[in-house]
Amino acid sequence: MRRKRYLAPWARKAEAGEWSSKASEPKPGEAEARHALEGKPPIYHCISRVVDRRFILGEAEREQFVTCLRAYEAFCQVRVLTFCVMSNHFHVLVEVPARPAEDPSDQELLKHLTVLYSGKQMAEIRWQLEHFRGQGDHAAAEELRQRFLARMWDLSAFVKVLKQRFAQWYNRRVGRDGCLWSDRFKSVLVEDGHAARVMAAYIDLNPVRAGMVEAPEDYRWSGYGEASAGKKKAREGLRRVMLEKHRMTAPTARAAEEVADWRKVAAGYREILAGDLEKSEGRREGVKKKNHGRAARATHGGARMTEAQLLRCRVRYFTDGLVLGSRDFVDRAFELTREWFGPRRTSGARKLARAETELRTMRALKVRPYET
Repeated sequence: MRRKRYLAPWARKAEAGEWSSKASEPKPGEAEARHALEGKPPIYHCISRVVDRRFILGEAEREQFVTCLRAYEAFCQVRVLTFCVMSNHFHVLVEVPARPAEDPSDQELLKHLTVLYSGKQMAEIRWQLEHFRGQGDHAAAEELRQRFLARMWDLSAFVKVLKQRFAQWYNRRVGRDGCLWSDRFKSVLVEDGHAARVMAAYIDLNPVRAGMVEAPEDYRWSGYGEASAGKKKAREGLRRVMLEKHRMTAPTARAAEEVADWRKVAAGYREILAGDLEKSEGRREGVKKKNHGRAARATHGGARMTEAQLLRCRVRYFTDGLVLGSRDFVDRAFELTREWFGPRRTSGARKLARAETELRTMRALKVRPYET
């Protein structure tokens, strides 16, 4: 299956009003998978690179990207759990809630549009909508509304507009034309709970793996860096990431109280980031060489890695695995998209090579699953 993007099948098919693209009745295993997954807000790890992998995202560019990220997070009604903006690419872990059963009223929509629009633009939108309503042309009014609503509660729309708006800003800034991003973004569907925590830590550790900082909290253009600096939105995202861990040991109400305390959330998340590895003793170049050495040993020497060691490598499963989660989660997602795969494939979950982890992916990567 050659796909760069795997959208949550239970959300996609429910929105379209169908569960199987080839039959009206669910196939064996599909009904159980539907029941287990229906209603889950899907979480995605998204990544996109600058054309030719050029290192053009300096401090000003990264600041602007984060500004755009937060603006379109609010407009598109998604939730950024964490992110990291590097010199030539970005990572975003984003949760996409289902579209409400009932669309907002005209006034509610107009109020929401002020997140992005103001002044003349807002006045023009308001005038058009009121004009159509006044003329009794409700079809035209609804068409106008849907132009905006179609950009909400949708992963592709969110990343598309984020990349477009940033590219427009950057091209104006430096006086260039043409595409800024190398291609459409890649995404991996991530199960909430343990898989989401591991993926979040993997994203926040990007600058550490690259040797740019010694500690992830020192990198300001990341979710954990922002949260450590006291940014409210960043802390809300990591609270959501850590909520499932607290639910394992406490009732839902108690877990919600615990994640309201940022100190507890930060302490738990730091344990995931630190893992069982020794703290760095100093120089960034030494950190980078040590991390590359781990990846090289895992790739060529056949050594088995713990999850903590995985987080210090570049793991292609986390960017190209299509789905990441428990065996049950991956198998259930597979059941809902079985027709996408060849007839000889009977299960979805695939192990991560040479890794001591319960995590599974949809794709069994055979070429360089861990990169140095």
